[in-house]
Parts: sequence; C-alpha cells; structure tokens
Amino acid sequence: MSKIVSINVGLPRAVVWHGHQVTTGIFKEPVEGRVFLRKLDLDGDRQADLTVHGGKYKAVYCYPLEHYAYWKNELPGYDLTLGNFGENFTTEGLLEDAVHIGDHFSIDSAEVVVTQPRLPCYKLGIRFQSDAMVKRFLASKRSGFYLAVVREGAVGAGDEIKEISRDPNHVSIADIIRLYFAKKHSDADMEVVHRALQVAAFPENWKEDFRALVAD
Repeated sequence: MSKIVSINVGLPRAVVWHGHQVTTGIFKEPVEGRVFLRKLDLDGDRQADLTVHGGKYKAVYCYPLEHYAYWKNELPGYDLTLGNFGENFTTEGLLEDAVHIGDHFSIDSAEVVVTQPRLPCYKLGIRFQSDAMVKRFLASKRSGFYLAVVREGAVGAGDEIKEISRDPNHVSIADIIRLYFAKKHSDADMEVVHRALQVAAFPENWKEDFRALVAD
C-alpha cells in the first residue's frame, strides 16, 4: 500500500546565507490532523520564489521515506527529520522508477496527477548548510516528484495514495531524470523522449528541453 507518512508545511522565512539575506520556503515541519489541499498548495504552506517554485504543476512535492535511510548513511551526524528535503508529503511505497508522469492518484477525496521530478535550487544547500548538497542530491537520483491537484480535498498522514490510472506512455520519473542528465541518447532513449512529449501533465518547460533533444 502506498500512503502519506507525514504532511509537512512551512511559510517563507528570511535566513542569512554566505552573508546575504535570502527568503526561502524550504523549511517544512510535520503537522498533525487534516490539511486542505488546494490547486496551488496546502493550507499553511507557501513558496518564496514563485518564478521557480509553486504553480499548478508544482502544487505538492513528494519525497519517499525510503530514501531517508540512504541519506542517514550519507550524512552521518545530521539529525534528519521528516520534511527535511522541503517535501510536502513524505510518502511510502512510491519510488521514482515506478511512478510515471501523468499517473493519477486519489488521496481521500482529493485527486492528483504526477507532473515532473524535482531539480533542486541552491536553497536545498541552505537547508542542509552545505553548498555541496545540490550536487549530491542530483547524483543520488533520488529526486522525488511533484503533483498537480486535479480535485481539492482534505488530506492527512496515514491516508492511502490509491492509483486511479496509469499514464499509457509509461514514462517514469526515473526515466526523466536519466534522460535529462545523459550525455548521449540511444534510439531507445529517444523513443522514451517522444513518449514523454505526449503526456499532457508534463509541463511545457520540460517539453521544451526534451524537444531540444529531438532536434539535436
């Protein structure tokens, strides 16, 4: 069974990083009870820089609980808590190689669709107090994924994430990350690129990058 383990929210706050004041919404904390999931975010949650965060294709960021064991090994001495990666939903049972862009899920009365993997900005480094964290995060291939909200509703920790439909193009989050960073692409890779371009839920900025691969 796939489920939400923790719901994490946070409002933007000002922090000092390398001598400069930065406003960031990456600091998320677990909350109790049920939280209303809206088209653009969860109640009690906001993003700081809306040019790169938030919007309908990034309403909710999910990060698998299964990855925490890897990071506890990679970051000895760091006190990892749920929400540490800036995720809204800490999930269980949904890994990047089995979740596809365009897959639809229900969570209680709400409905969501998978849109894209996460490419973190430097603010992940602020959260972990390490400039190297962004590079390490990308190298791990443990990206997590974003959801768009199809139908609003209240959600809570422990809610089952039920598959409604799987996108017929079958392009996983892991596929997207692999293709995006690959130096070379095989004919089989290009076939996956073409399938990704057919997915309605795949955001246009990603499609532009993938069209460039086709044009090369």
